[in-house]
Amino acid sequence: MRKRLPALSLPSYSAGRSANRRVVIVALVVSVLLAFATAVAWLSGSTSSHRAPETASPAPAHSASSSEAAPEPAAGSGSVHKPPQIAEPVAYAKAAAQMLWSYDTRDTSRDQQLAGMRAWMTKETEYADWVSVSGQVPDPVLWSRMADQEQHATGTVTEGHYPGAFKQALAEDPSAITKAYIYVVTVNGKQQIAWKKGGTGAEPRSVTLAVQCRPGHDCALAAIAPSVTQ
Repeated sequence: MRKRLPALSLPSYSAGRSANRRVVIVALVVSVLLAFATAVAWLSGSTSSHRAPETASPAPAHSASSSEAAPEPAAGSGSVHKPPQIAEPVAYAKAAAQMLWSYDTRDTSRDQQLAGMRAWMTKETEYADWVSVSGQVPDPVLWSRMADQEQHATGTVTEGHYPGAFKQALAEDPSAITKAYIYVVTVNGKQQIAWKKGGTGAEPRSVTLAVQCRPGHDCALAAIAPSVTQ
């Protein structure tokens, strides 16, 4: 019996520019949070790693290249949901997490997956950490193998909240957020995975997102942020 291939995962972030940008984004959220966020970013490196259910013992997933550019919108987005018009950070983060946990290799190419995800990003390039988001997608070879198995997944969100340290820092200095209007939100949920010949699996998911929500504008995704605190 052929084993299924690993699902989209949350691999460790590459060092260098991407990690530095995530630290900058968290610093822009609330200046009081900078020291704490920096320490956690470098010690933990990323949000909790996600692997496929234990039923398959799959090979490790390979993330996208850290230097990979986003596909042009002309590539289409396949089954990737379009970003909603939401101006509230937690609600947008929950929608973004569901998008990140969902994919369908049966009708969506890897370039389409990336193009669809890119549409959720903020257009303010100084705050957009595309590497942290595109790094969720397996490399072209693995995506092709997943497509051979008709692998697809659906994300379900159970709750979203502001981490405690973010809320405390914001309460101490409410004006600090007004430079970039980037909010830190942790989202928890579940990913249901299926592949051909009736194979199925499920596991819990958790991700911390940096979401930009300027007054009078819809929110946008800035980055997959370090897990500053629960």
